[in-house]
Amino acid sequence: MARTALITGITGQDGAYLAEYLVKQGYVVHGIKRRSSSFNTDRIDHLYQDPHTENRNLILHYGDMTDSLNLTRIIADVRPDEIYNLAAQSHVKVSFDTPEYTANVDGLGALRILEAVRMLGRVSKTRVYQASTSELYGLVQEVPQNEKTPFYPRSPYAVAKLYAYWIAVNYREAYGMHVSNGILFNHESPVRGETFVTRKITRAVSKIVLSNQRELYLGNLSAKRDWGHAKDYVRAMHLILQQDKPSDYVIATGVTTSVREFVRLAFAAVGVEVSFRGEGLEEEAVVTAVDKEVFCRKVSSEAYDKFVKRVGEKVVGVDSNYFRPTEVDLLIGDPAKSQTVLGWKPEYDLHALVEDMMSGDIKLMKKEDYLLKGGHRVLNYFE
Repeated sequence: MARTALITGITGQDGAYLAEYLVKQGYVVHGIKRRSSSFNTDRIDHLYQDPHTENRNLILHYGDMTDSLNLTRIIADVRPDEIYNLAAQSHVKVSFDTPEYTANVDGLGALRILEAVRMLGRVSKTRVYQASTSELYGLVQEVPQNEKTPFYPRSPYAVAKLYAYWIAVNYREAYGMHVSNGILFNHESPVRGETFVTRKITRAVSKIVLSNQRELYLGNLSAKRDWGHAKDYVRAMHLILQQDKPSDYVIATGVTTSVREFVRLAFAAVGVEVSFRGEGLEEEAVVTAVDKEVFCRKVSSEAYDKFVKRVGEKVVGVDSNYFRPTEVDLLIGDPAKSQTVLGWKPEYDLHALVEDMMSGDIKLMKKEDYLLKGGHRVLNYFE
């Protein structure tokens, strides 16, 4: 019989990619999504099956990480072989504004899942993956960071995730539960949330080259992150739960890049060269050259005629409102354990990731522009 997986946070970036991956592996996938007055399933709409369809492989349940009775009922009904706890308030900056909610969902939410598995007598039947984060390292104590590096969280989000990490370890050791933490470093994709810095950059760059936005404003351009593709990272999640013994794994590329460099790569992906000048709040990026062949192929010749006039103009600035109260300056993971034990290696490098994100957002911004202007453009505008 097909194995059954339960994914919390299935409508998010990781949940959507993981659901797609598991369905292809032959799983029956159940997902928990929050009730909303508007549709929030766009990332998994291509997997949707009508409830009247027989032998469905994707089934959704309404639920919330703050409701222990609801979570327990769903786990009792689904009886999953594997649980992937991906649900979280995962925006670091927002966690400073909503610290109590973040702690409730990200920290206590993990406890609710583990306790439900224990109380339902499924300790030996259900394996649990807990989505941990590189933000645990915060004020880093060593470079690169591995499974033994001390944690020093620097945000309410990271502190909540620290509780989730240790409660997972505790349930593993106290009850013999097959529960593992995946300490995932930053992972992005074309469906990353629009408020996260990488997607904010690729969306804005796409609008700028289409002449629908003048400038992009960011916070700490010098912050460095280890960025990978979410498609690679969900494969690692699955591999972690296939191991005979539970453990904790750093999932990372081992390469760190600054926000400033990510901006440069995003523009370069469509043939635009930018250079940075100034320091601190005065730092800015200006257009220095445009490769006509690349730009016309990746964007359009019509957009080129408008954008080429912006050579020498500012397109990126710094806004202190985007600074965090306590900044995490450098994250770079050591994936040695995941590579040797899991046999996991990423298929995307940073350039391929940026290319994928820019390609997706160029298409999306063209479509939005087409619809906003009344749909009068020719249909091959989307190509």
